[in-house]
Amino acid sequence: MTIQPVGNVRTIADLGCVVADPTGNAFEPQAIVVLCHGFGAPGTDLVDCCQTMWELHRGELGRVRFVFPAAPISLDPTGLYDSRAWWPLDMERLNDMIASGEFRDLRNDKPELLDERRTQLTALIEQLVAEANLDHSAVVLGGFSQGAMLMTDVALHLRTPPGGLIVWSGTLLNEAEWKLAAARQRKFPIFQSHGRYDQILPYAAAQWLHEAFVDAGFPVKFTSFDGAHEIPMNAMRGAAALVATVAQSNSSH
Repeated sequence: MTIQPVGNVRTIADLGCVVADPTGNAFEPQAIVVLCHGFGAPGTDLVDCCQTMWELHRGELGRVRFVFPAAPISLDPTGLYDSRAWWPLDMERLNDMIASGEFRDLRNDKPELLDERRTQLTALIEQLVAEANLDHSAVVLGGFSQGAMLMTDVALHLRTPPGGLIVWSGTLLNEAEWKLAAARQRKFPIFQSHGRYDQILPYAAAQWLHEAFVDAGFPVKFTSFDGAHEIPMNAMRGAAALVATVAQSNSSH
């Protein structure tokens, strides 16, 4: 079965988005999943997750809408490749750290554009729930790598918390502010995954993020795997299970 986009590409909160569902049938969604791609990826990078999750939980995800925003920063000046970012990175410095084995600790980092991106994604979420006449508890936020960092920040700061959060290969960023926001936020389930041999965002830093979630009282499932900076099938299964749970709890919509 092939993914049939619903509305294909549309602009939401000034972000180009692929809006997709796994069945191709028009419906009123009972849940919405918003997934943000990582640094350097195209806006469509995670679209196949829609089909994979549906195949894992066909019975629960028939009326789940998936939204895939594209980051607004283009990294390819030629326009030949769809390479995007939510905020810039010093790639020369990053490559040097990877080559030397230097530990990448981002706990005290707050990207200059983080607040602006949070505002954008919050506006996108508010528009989606209003259009679908859903509660925020029917929305699952998530992402990979830089997209996971962004969605963690958004989820912790939302006035009305989401139904769940997916953190694929994320890390602890902006520690002081995140921990304060986490302590204040109403709790929601979190699925987190990380590769033990990740050279881009170290595994130990993912454990710091997990500990911060646990210390703040969030119910979080952490899946580690013998891999690098990626989304293996066991990480997809864990995320799909979270989406299915949220969808089922909102099945009366």
